[in-house]
Amino acid sequence: MPSTTRVLVADDHGVVRKGLRFLLQTDPGIEVVGEASDGREAVRLTEELSPDVVVMDITMPQLNGIDAASQIVKRDPNVGIIMLSMHCDETFLVRALAAGAQGYLLKDCAEADLLQAVRSVANKKLFFSPAITQTLLEDYMRQMQSEGLEDSYDLLTDREKEVLQLLAEGKSNKEAATLLSVSLYTIETHRSRLMQKLNLHSTADIVLYAVRKRIIQ
Repeated sequence: MPSTTRVLVADDHGVVRKGLRFLLQTDPGIEVVGEASDGREAVRLTEELSPDVVVMDITMPQLNGIDAASQIVKRDPNVGIIMLSMHCDETFLVRALAAGAQGYLLKDCAEADLLQAVRSVANKKLFFSPAITQTLLEDYMRQMQSEGLEDSYDLLTDREKEVLQLLAEGKSNKEAATLLSVSLYTIETHRSRLMQKLNLHSTADIVLYAVRKRIIQ
């Protein structure tokens, strides 16, 4: 993580932007380099200012936060994205993850969690509001009970569990192969098998599963 984390704030409400800026600037290791009032401006300013992290509302005019995040990450995968949302809803979380977001904060928890989220995402780690993790866990347990299913995690081998966690933490197949001292083909095989066993279909599904199971925080 860089000594000073450069942050761009994007929200269509000026009062919210000022509040986020004030909170972020209480940390001497964070510098707010700009503010955007809509999704298109967020994309443009990210290109101009090269922030390490973008803190972005999910609902904005002209271009919503999820689509803006997708454009930003495609242009520069090194930019960390933290989505701010009123929705404690799996659908929005899955879409945000698929767009490349590494953090997802509920607005009513943002004051308590924002600084930690920025530090985590700047350090290439995922961060979710605790309420999100708890809701996903409760939904998962209800689904398991209603369908009479056993814990699918136990179907995985020890190595598949290792690969699952690394992928959920945002590591690429190549990075996972290096960390585990195995070939890229081996990682791809483990990834394919664990996704088949757990009925997962994308990287976003892997992350969501890991959050539900509290493999990652």
